[in-house]
Amino acid sequence: MSNTNQDALAIDGGAPAITEFHGTPVRKVGVEEFMELADSWGFDENTKATIQAAIEKDDFPEPQLTRYYNPRPSKVAALEAFTAELFDIENVLAVNSGTSALNSAYAAAGLGPGAEVIVPAYTFFATIAEVVTVGAIPIIAEVDESLTLDPKDVERKITPRTKAIVPVHLNGTCCDMDAIMDIARRHNLMVIEDTAQACGASYKGKKLGTIGDFGCFSISSYKIVGCGEGGLVMCHDPHLFRRAQNNHDTGACWRPDRFAVEQEEGELFCGYNFKMSEMEGATNLAQMRKMPARIANWQRVKARVTSQLGHYEGIVPQAVRDNGEVGNMLVFFAPDTEGAVKVAEALAAEGVPASARGAKTSRDWHIYSFWEHIMKRKSASPDGNPWTNQLNAPHIPDYQPDMCPNTLDLLSRAVFIGLAPTFNDVDCDNIAAGINKVLGAYYPKSSDELGWY
Repeated sequence: MSNTNQDALAIDGGAPAITEFHGTPVRKVGVEEFMELADSWGFDENTKATIQAAIEKDDFPEPQLTRYYNPRPSKVAALEAFTAELFDIENVLAVNSGTSALNSAYAAAGLGPGAEVIVPAYTFFATIAEVVTVGAIPIIAEVDESLTLDPKDVERKITPRTKAIVPVHLNGTCCDMDAIMDIARRHNLMVIEDTAQACGASYKGKKLGTIGDFGCFSISSYKIVGCGEGGLVMCHDPHLFRRAQNNHDTGACWRPDRFAVEQEEGELFCGYNFKMSEMEGATNLAQMRKMPARIANWQRVKARVTSQLGHYEGIVPQAVRDNGEVGNMLVFFAPDTEGAVKVAEALAAEGVPASARGAKTSRDWHIYSFWEHIMKRKSASPDGNPWTNQLNAPHIPDYQPDMCPNTLDLLSRAVFIGLAPTFNDVDCDNIAAGINKVLGAYYPKSSDELGWY
C-alpha cells in the first residue's frame, strides 16, 4: 500500500508535521528579576519605579547567570583573571564560598583517610570542618602571640601521618610563613593557606595565599572583600589546580571537552558543585577592584594609630609578622584576664571600639574548645566516619577543651580594637589618645618612647 505525500515521513520527502510554533515567546528571565536586585540594594520606591521604567524600554537579551556556556563574557572568569594578575599567581578558581575553597584545596591536595592535617586552635570552624569532610583528621596546634599558628608547636605535632599544615591569617594579620614553609619543606608537607580574613594582605612582598601550595579565600559580606557569598582557590601547580577545578564542578563544565576520558591520572574523581554564579562574579569583581585602595586605607589607619601609642608595664602588643597585614584589627595583651576586661570596658566608655573575651564562657566557634563536632567526634553517618575509619581510628588524638592552654590564656588576655578604613587622621589621633589615656590610668609607663611597631 502506497503512502500519500501527507502520510510520508518528512525525512522521506513528505510534508513536515510542524512548520511553525504559534505560542508567543516569553523571556524566562526579565525585568522582574532585575527589580528584585534593585530591592536588595535598598532603593526607595520612587527610584525603583525609575529603574523599572528605564529598563523596560530596552529590548535586552535574556541574561545567562551561570558561568559556563554563556554567550556573553563571563564575570566569574573576569574575576579570576583580574585576581590572578593582582596576586601575581598563575591559577585562580572562583567558588561559591570560602568553605568550598578549603574543601576543594584539601581534596586537590589528596587529603583523606590516614592523613593528619595541622590546624590552629584559633580559627573559624570551617577550617577544621573541611578536614573532616575529606576524611582526614585535624591535629590542633597552639597559636602564639601573633594569634596565628605557632611554628614551634606545629613541629612538635608532626607525625609520619602528617600530610599538610593550614596556617590561618586570622583577623587580617600574617602567620610566620618563613618558619612554616621551612617546616613544610623539611617534612615534605603541603601548605594550604586559609586567607579568609586577610584577602589582599602580604608577607615580605608576597600576597598571602600565594606562598604555600594553595591559598583559600572567602569573599563575602563579612570579610575584607565581598558583598555576598563567594570564595577563591589559588594554586601554582597546574595539575593540583585541575584537581581543584574537578572538585568544585564534578559535572566537568570546566574541561575543554567536558566528557573526554581522563587526560592525566588523578584529574577526574567524584566532586561537588561549588560553582560561583555570574551574579556573585559580577559583584565580587567590583569588590576586588576596590580592594587595593581599601587595604591601603586600613594600613594607613593602623600605622597612624600605633605610631602614637606609648609603652606600659605588662601591656604586650600582638606580634605582627609583617606590616603588609590588612591592618583592620589592633590587638594587645593585658597582664591578666581581669585587666583585659577592665581595659576593654574603659576603652569602650571612651568611644574606642574595643572588646575582650576575658573569662567569658559563651560559645565561639573560632575557639577550638567549643568545636563540639571535633571534641566529641561527631559524624554525619551512623558508622562514625571518618573517626572510625580503620586508617584513622588508631591514631585519633585525645581531644580535650584544655589541650591548648597557651591559646586559651592569650585569648583571655587579649584586647581587640576594630579599625575602619574610613577613619581620617582626626579619628586615628582620637583613638590613639583614648588608648594612651586608659592604659596610662591603669599601668605605669615603661618608657617614654612612642610607637608599637
